[in-house]
Parts: sequence; structure tokens; C-alpha cells
Amino acid sequence: MRKWFYQIRSQGLFNFLCGVGNEIQPPKAKPKSKISASLTKNVVLMQERLKGTSDFNVRELEIGGVKVNIFTNEGMTNIQTVNDSLIRLTESFKERDDATGEEIYQFIETKMLFAAEMKDIYTFEDLFKMMMSGFLIVLIDGVDHAISMGAQGFQFRSISEPSGEINIRGSREGFTEPIKINMSMIRRRVKSEALHFEMLKVGNTGQTDVCLAYLDDVASPKLLKNIKYQLSKIDFSLILNSGYIQPFLESVQGSFFSDVGYTERPDTVCAKIYEGRVAVLVDGTPFALIVPYLFSENFQSIDDYNHKPYYATAVRFLKYISFAVTILLPGLYVAIGTFHPELFPPALLFNIVSSQETTPFPMVIEALVIHFIYEVMREAGLRLPRPVGHAISIVGSLVIGDAAVTAGLIGSPMVMVVALTAISSFVVPSLQEPAAVLKFGFIIIGGTMGLYGIALGAAVVLVNASALTAFGVPYLSPIAPFSLYAMRDTFVRSGIKTLQKKDNQVDELNGIHIGRQD
Repeated sequence: MRKWFYQIRSQGLFNFLCGVGNEIQPPKAKPKSKISASLTKNVVLMQERLKGTSDFNVRELEIGGVKVNIFTNEGMTNIQTVNDSLIRLTESFKERDDATGEEIYQFIETKMLFAAEMKDIYTFEDLFKMMMSGFLIVLIDGVDHAISMGAQGFQFRSISEPSGEINIRGSREGFTEPIKINMSMIRRRVKSEALHFEMLKVGNTGQTDVCLAYLDDVASPKLLKNIKYQLSKIDFSLILNSGYIQPFLESVQGSFFSDVGYTERPDTVCAKIYEGRVAVLVDGTPFALIVPYLFSENFQSIDDYNHKPYYATAVRFLKYISFAVTILLPGLYVAIGTFHPELFPPALLFNIVSSQETTPFPMVIEALVIHFIYEVMREAGLRLPRPVGHAISIVGSLVIGDAAVTAGLIGSPMVMVVALTAISSFVVPSLQEPAAVLKFGFIIIGGTMGLYGIALGAAVVLVNASALTAFGVPYLSPIAPFSLYAMRDTFVRSGIKTLQKKDNQVDELNGIHIGRQD
């Protein structure tokens, strides 16, 4: 079906119907322009392509009687490294005027070892990609290829504590924007030859660097193959952050939940890849994607393994309860208050009825309005500068809440429900997006169908989560399909001595091999 759709799009419907059996060849890739042995031709072609661009610099030199051109990108190249390379190159041939281009090329290749990365380039397309990445480009008259030397020196944000994943006793290092630095932070923690970094280019024009980090002896080859295939389908011109890539790795686009996780902590990435997962790093963003990602991982944190098992287990139960409160409490309150008020204790029922008598709206409208106002204030607090955002969130909540109750627009019990729901949503930040939408859905069906609607909505959410399969791994595993052996680090957190014996990997949580005991 997909192949036919491609044929219709390529040939048109009429041509397709007239020749269904004809095979359609994919469009041929544009041939690459090869670098010439003539320096003059190469310089003219580069000047044509870079016409109007002011951030590229060229140094014309004559070394040993041979013309050499050095190309750099202003602001992305380390000036000291460039000067050192030029001084060393000119000093080595200052007594000669009969050198050949091949001699200079061999000297650069064999003697100038200070460059961290050195590569021969044979096409202009590759030359521009390397130069735009901060590499120093050397073109020599008489040599039919260029040399790229690692001389990057662009400015970037220093390593700092991750702002979204605060911990008490763990590492204070978080990812930064350059992908090479993020790779080094993982390598420093995993000193194993099995740790592989596989670089890919994604994006038609931007050619963004994307790195797959995994343990070669642990990660499933099928998982790696599927991830590469999904990344190859990306047809964007430019990838600005990992959010562009995440939808292509998710198994179901319309699901409430995502089976692709993200983190800004290198220690979390290291822990995940030891379980057979693959980390996807994107140049220019301080977040790494984790594939596959399970539902239970939203309730785990790095601090769980720094505390006693009983405390970590209690915190996990608290997180599960908080998530349930976030999505169900407003809907349950509206459903019981509208259709089943006899379920409230008499004293509480009296207070609710008293507050409802002074409010002009039905309980379901009241809940929708107050939660909408809360979401507006939360979004404003996130988008404004941090000092102003905190002030808006706190002052806005106090002032608007008090004014609404005083004016009789909102009842006091509803304000308490909103406050408890808001606080509970902060306990599991990775699920804030689905929780923010689901709670509105439960309010609506609770206000129109009562507890039967809440039960129906919960069943729909459960079926939606059960249908997710992250690259062959059920999203709800090891809860469904159930594995008692793998549950030692799900609802409860067993002792470290017990967990160190754990040998089941993420690709085994497929309903067939889970529960392995040896």
C-alpha cells in the first residue's frame, strides 16, 4: 500500500492506473562535486557557493613554492589552533621553494599530530559540512582532495546542574549542548570497549549530528536496526532539538503516553544503556532520548538507589498515588458531587452543598473554569523569566483563588481540590503533559456520566497504555505482562545486593522470556 501511494505521488493517478505493474525507481541523488587538483578552480567554486557569506575566512599562503589556502569559519574555529598549525607548516618549509603539493600533504598527515581529528575530503559537499562544523580546511595546489583538521573553538554553555531532575546525593552534572561533550560525559562513566557511539546525519539541509549510545554486548541488534530505520525516515531540513526526532521513535502517535523517554543526566543514561536501552543524543540540545521507555520508569529517580529500600519503596508508592490523584481526583469530585452525593460523609456533604448554593455555575463548569485558570497561570510562570514567573504563579494563585471564593464564583472545596491536584502533578513531572489533558477529560465525563463515566474513561486510558509496544517491549511491562522477577525494581525497590544479581534486560520484557531466574 505504501509503495502504491509513492507511485501515485510520483507519477500521478492516471499514469499509475495505466501501468500498475511498472516499477518506480526512486529519484536519483544529486551527484556530488569532486575537488579538483587545481587550486584556482577549487577557490572559484567555493567563492561562488559562499557568495554573500561574511563569516568564512580564507588565508592564501605560499609554502615551499606551493600555493596553499586555509579556510575557517569565524566564531567556530579556535584561532590559537589555526595560528599554531600555520606557524608549524611555514617553519618546516621556509628553507625550500621546490616542494610539491604531495610533500606538503604528507607532512600534514604524518607530522601535524596536534589535531584531534584529521580527515581527507574528496567532495565539496563534505568540505562545506566540515567547515561549517568548525574544522580547519586545507586546500593544496596539485592535490585533488582537501584536509580537514579539528580546530573547533565555538562558545558553549558550561556543564551545570540539571534544572529539571534535582537529586540529593547523586551527581550534579547535566548534559550541555555540544554533542561531543555529552559523549565524553558518558564515556567517563562507562570505561568499557563495549560502549559504542554511532554518529548519524539527520536533516536534509542542516545535517544535524545524532549519536546512538549503547553497549554492543547488551543492546539488541534488532532494536538498533529499527531505530536507524526510523531515523532514516526523517525528512526535515533542519533538526533543532530532540523533540523533532521523538515522534519518529514513538510506536503510536496518538497515544496519551510516550514510550520514548528523555533525561538531562549522564548517570541516568549510563544506567539505562546497561539495561539494553539505546540513548539518542542530538547536537544542540542538553537532553538525551531513551529508547525504549516503560511506564514504570516515570516513577523512578536516581535518588531511589541512594536511600534505604523501605524509603525508596514508600516514595514510589507516593508517586503512583499522586499520579492517580492528579488525573482522577477532580473528575471523581465532580462525579460524586453531581450524581452520587450520598457517598460523601454528612459533614463534608453539608459544606459542599453550602458552597454550591452561593456559586452560579454547575460543579462541572466550576471545575473546568478553575483548572483552566490554573493551567494559564502555570504556563505563564513557565514562559516568563524565572524570578517573574515564580511571582506570577504564587501571587496569581493566592489572589485569584481568594478573590473567586470571596466573590462566590468558586466554592472553597473546589479550590482545595485544585490545589491538591496541582501539588500532586509536580511529584511526577515526566507525566505532566498527559495528566494535564486527562484530568479535563475525566472532569467532563464525570460531570456527564458520573462514576460510570470515570470507570469507562479509566478503562480507555488503560487500554491505550496497554496497546503501546516500544520496539517489541510492552509499555506496561513488567506489570502487564506480569513478571514477579522483574518487579523487584518497579513498585518496590529491592536492596542493592539483590538488584546486582538482576540479569534480565529490557528486550526480554516481551512476555516470553520475562521471569527468568538464572
